[in-house]
Formats: sequence, structure tokens, C-alpha cells
Amino acid sequence: MNIESQRNILIAGGGYVGLYTALRLQQLLRRELAAGVVRITLVDPRSYMTYQPFLPEAAAGSLEPRHVVVALRRELPKVKVITGRVVTIDHARRVAHIQPRAGEAYDLAYDELVVALGSVARTLPIPGLAEHGIGFKQVEEAIQLRNHVLDRLDVAESTTDEATRRRALSFVFVGGGYAGVEALAELEDMARHACRYYEHVSPEDMRWVLVEAADRILPEVGPDLGRYTLDRLRERAIDVKLRTRLESCVDGHVVLSDGTEFDADTIVWTAGVRPNPVLAESDLPLDDKGRIRCEPDLRVVDTPHAWAAGDSAAVPDLSMIDDVQPGADVPLCSPSAQHAVRQAKRLAENLVRSLRGKPLRPYKHRHVGSVASLGLHKGVAQVYGFKLKGWLAWFMHRTYHVSRMPTLNRKIRIISDWTLALFFRREVVSLGSLQRPREEFVRSTLPRQASKARARR
Repeated sequence: MNIESQRNILIAGGGYVGLYTALRLQQLLRRELAAGVVRITLVDPRSYMTYQPFLPEAAAGSLEPRHVVVALRRELPKVKVITGRVVTIDHARRVAHIQPRAGEAYDLAYDELVVALGSVARTLPIPGLAEHGIGFKQVEEAIQLRNHVLDRLDVAESTTDEATRRRALSFVFVGGGYAGVEALAELEDMARHACRYYEHVSPEDMRWVLVEAADRILPEVGPDLGRYTLDRLRERAIDVKLRTRLESCVDGHVVLSDGTEFDADTIVWTAGVRPNPVLAESDLPLDDKGRIRCEPDLRVVDTPHAWAAGDSAAVPDLSMIDDVQPGADVPLCSPSAQHAVRQAKRLAENLVRSLRGKPLRPYKHRHVGSVASLGLHKGVAQVYGFKLKGWLAWFMHRTYHVSRMPTLNRKIRIISDWTLALFFRREVVSLGSLQRPREEFVRSTLPRQASKARARR
């Protein structure tokens, strides 16, 4: 051990970057952690990391939701995990202000800071969105959306009111990127399958609408595959509205910029992300989009003992440097899980090299490509310049993402889910009461309370 004094490392965030950085630090600093020379603390509002590319399959019932999350305390036994929020960062004093899930907020001192706060949903001040919109970034949102969609089928089957029925069977997704397209495609596929169990609900009764402000969807896979995806969705009677914006959804009444109006019980917002707003409450250097400015070796620019990676970091993409015109800026790494996982490992290695007085190594990785699922056995992929469609692209999507899923435990569980699905039909039961767990209990107490009130009178 050649680390001269005790060092406290704070990892702000427990997503891709936070988890993978901590995992790598555990490996590289085994002796120092055992001797107490180094201490690692990770702070995140949740006690688990969510592998977001699998959220659409979890929502559609192809994967058990518990299998797409990784318990931080289980996988990081040498790291102190604090379930709470980093509220502000004062790097000049090397102090972060922490708000735990319960109790008073407090200051936490550190020597080395790793910013892995990721991104949050980029919302707009659209009337009714905060009250009726559903996000799609966390596993609890995926579970809620699955239960909600199936619950709406139950409502449509049971009601005699045609307006209520049409409203229940209308599903709106705003945003034509990965999250929006994959979530809509998987859930539409699930709902279409579920219709066989309903006497009075058929796939033709449902209305699925994708709203996108740009002139194409899935820009990540290129224009050709984007058009292919658009055609496949429209073949499934999904109404894809390009160059269209959501204007209002007050009380579930959807108003679009092209003049379309209708009622819908399901409005899913997946229209982009933005850097975590906590970054604005720090003294770290930010770019014009609110991301932390980083060197190629993942140090924060002009800020000793601070590191960043992932969606919250503006990291130069050295793999593109040969394509840059003289005098132009080097492009930045795209906000993807592919970069975040690799950046996290290089960040951990460079942090350890810094502690040991060794030269740092820059991060350089050429983007492999993009894969997207469009429902069971359907997908698109662009990998190393090769374009794939249909079943092969769907298989590529599953293969790539299960290889990126952290821990062997979760890989095996996910593959087991897929294997069982070959022999059994997917579950289409709605557990709507999960959103309202006390409803029946409260209802059962009301008659007793009413009778006691009458007795007192």
C-alpha cells in the first residue's frame, strides 16, 4: 500500500456509473479498504441500481421486475451505502449536504468526489402533465405502468359506458426515442396478447398513439432503421404523429398541436432527459447544457480531486477526434449505458492511479452501435455498421444487454425468465391494488367508524 494518508471517497449516485465505479474500486483497493486506509461512501435515493434498458420488458411481463435491479448493499459489501439525496456539493470545502430518507440533513466530508448523478426526466410546463403523466425511468414506474394498462383493460371489459371504455383503451406515449418506442411497442404487444382473455375487448378496440416533435423516431439507429420502425409500428395500427407536440392533458383530455383531441387514462412521458438539477447547486464547472465539464481522463476540468462520468458529464469523445475539422471542438460522448459502464471502470482505475501517484489514462471507446426492441421477437439494430431487423435484431438486443447487466446473479435470473417464457405464456394479471394497498382496509373501517359516530349521537 502506497497511499500515504486516509482517503474518503464519496460517490454521488448509484446508477450505472456509481455502481460500476464502486465495484471496480472494491477490486482495486481491497487491501486499502481492509486496512482502513481508504473509505468509500455511496449516496443514492434508492438502495438499488436499475438497469433501464430492461424496463420495457419488465413492464411487459417478459422479465421479473426484481431481476432488472441490483441491490447496492449486497454487491458492495466494502462500501458504506447511504439511502438519501445529495442536496448540494461544496467542493471548495470538500463537503456534500445529504438529506437521508428520514431524519435531519447533515454535511458529509470527503477527499475525492465521484459525480454519478445521471439524468432526470426533461419535462415541459404542459397543463395537466404533472397530475396525469407517468414517467418511465425507474422500475417502480414500469411496474405501475404495467398494472395500469392491464387495469384499463379490466375497466373497458366491465363498463357499459362507451365514453369510459374509449378513454380506458386510449394509450398515449410522448417521445420517440429509445424509451418511448420500446415502452410503447412492448406494452402494446402485451396488451394485444392479453385481449384473448377478454370477451368484449379486442386489439382493434385499443388506440395507441406515439407523439414525437421531430420528423422521425429512433434517431439513434439511423434514418433507414428509423423509417423501418415507423412502418412496423403503423402496420400494428399504432398512430405515430411526427412533428406534433402535446399541448395539454388536463383531466386526461389530450390536446395535440395538430388539432387532435381525445380522452385517455394513460399518458406516458418519455420526451428526453436533462442533467440532474443538483449539479446547479454545486461549485463544479458546467457546460451550457448543465453537465460537468470533464477532461478525457474523467477528471473534472480545473477541479482537483473531482471526477465525473455518465449522463451528468461532458466527456470528449476521443474516438471521433480523427473526424474533427481543424479548429472545431471535439464531440462529446453520447449519453448511453454503453459509455457510462466503460467510463465508470476507467474512472475507478484513474482514481486509484491518482491516489498512487501514477499517470492517468484517457477514456476512448468507439460506439459499437444501437439496438432496440419492438416487442416480442421484433427489433432493430445497427452494430459496427451492420443493419439488422426483426428476430435477429431482437436477439441481438437481448444478448447485448444481458452481457451488460451487472453481476452473474442477475444474468442467470434474466436468462431463466426468458427460458421459462419459451414454455409458458406471459402473465397478464393486473395487480392494481399495489398502487392502493390500503384501499380495502380503509373501506372496511368506514362502516365501523360510522356506526360509532351514530352511537355517540
